[in-house]
Amino acid sequence: MDEGAPPTDFDFARTGQGKTGQWRVVADPTATAGRAIEQSDADRTDYRFPLAILRSFSAKNVQASVRFKAVAGTVDQAGGLAVRVLDSDNYYVVRANAMEDNVRFYRVVKGKRQELAGANLRVAGNQWHTLGLNAEGDTFTILFNGKALFSTTDRTFAEAGKVALWTKADSITRFDQLALKALP
Repeated sequence: MDEGAPPTDFDFARTGQGKTGQWRVVADPTATAGRAIEQSDADRTDYRFPLAILRSFSAKNVQASVRFKAVAGTVDQAGGLAVRVLDSDNYYVVRANAMEDNVRFYRVVKGKRQELAGANLRVAGNQWHTLGLNAEGDTFTILFNGKALFSTTDRTFAEAGKVALWTKADSITRFDQLALKALP
């Protein structure tokens, strides 16, 4: 991926209102390969969720993880990972928020976000964290920094879908080491 350019193999979308987002590859000496994918548009629209949807992967059952760093934001400082993405208004997402010190799991149906489960814990800003989401049938297990936080069940989206990077409002967030494994 070329520094300053949009990351290859991704499509960009938005749930909610406001701008779609500005996704670029940036230099970051603390990232694994010295570069990270960053959403840098600081549009302060509160109900705005920029997505970078990976084109080359689709699965129903998946182990997904990503390193993220919430760099800045005054409305929010959040990073997330979406699975079973049917389109920009229908998917599951786990997100961690450095301003709220919590991790939440949502389903997004027709653009409306509904919390399914969550945990309150320290999410430090400007520091790398690992966020994981294992989807197997109707069971979803959420991991944070390699530790399982909680599991929940839901049957809203039972078919295969894409995987996406996710942010909220004016969050300037970096992503590194997206790891995906399709499960039977």
